[in-house]
Amino acid sequence: MNSIDISVIISTYNHPEWLEKVLWSYNYQTFKDFEVVIADDGSNEATKTLIESLKPKLGYPVQHIWHEDNGFQKTIILNKATVASKGNYLVYSDGDCIARKDFLEVHVDRREEGYFLSGGYFKLPMSISKLISKEDIETQRCFNIDWLKSHGLKSSFKNNKITAKGLKEDLLNRFTPTTATWNGHNTSGWKSDILNANGYDERMQYGGEDRELGERLFNAGIKAKQIRYSAICLHLDHKRGYVNPEMIQKNKKIRETTKSQKITRTDYGINQ
Repeated sequence: MNSIDISVIISTYNHPEWLEKVLWSYNYQTFKDFEVVIADDGSNEATKTLIESLKPKLGYPVQHIWHEDNGFQKTIILNKATVASKGNYLVYSDGDCIARKDFLEVHVDRREEGYFLSGGYFKLPMSISKLISKEDIETQRCFNIDWLKSHGLKSSFKNNKITAKGLKEDLLNRFTPTTATWNGHNTSGWKSDILNANGYDERMQYGGEDRELGERLFNAGIKAKQIRYSAICLHLDHKRGYVNPEMIQKNKKIRETTKSQKITRTDYGINQ
């Protein structure tokens, strides 16, 4: 019998310092019945060493799904991790997103047949990203707006993501101008829906590669729920040296075809 309720699929590539903080954040979740599946797009030995050293200290099971580095192949490794996952419900996030302790609880409480959940992230500057320690995650003070401001965070409307509760949180989710889309850093859905769509389109490279899966789910009649102000994760800063205009253009064309032809299942996914 399958005893794991949900699988958290975390993508990573050569950033063990950030991944360590992320893995600790799942150790303090209020919801406990989960596994983490690390979708590793060809990281070097340092990431494997980190994962092996952390495994005995973490209170949840970890699968490390890896393939050789062959350029940006995030969609391919995400599909491998999706197949390897043991849960019926899948939460996707990134190896640079620290999850608040109620992150999984929100995804579990709000899941519903016929829907996927769409969250966002709270972007941190590099100075605070480096500063956050295991203790800051354990005590959850890194999610406290006063603590963040005391370390240089500037005032912004976006700070409501950290502070909003109750009615304010519900209203912000409802009236945010941001469309609910499949965002790879904070999204979740039923594994059966993702498999029916044949997973991620493996032709896609950086730039909207996750959203295209969401567009196929929409075409299949799946709706999206906005949890932008409810499921909170802190996005650690990093460079994006792998972005180029050709990638973006190619992805745009694939997405346009998905929309115009109302495609629900890619021919370039898990099963080819």
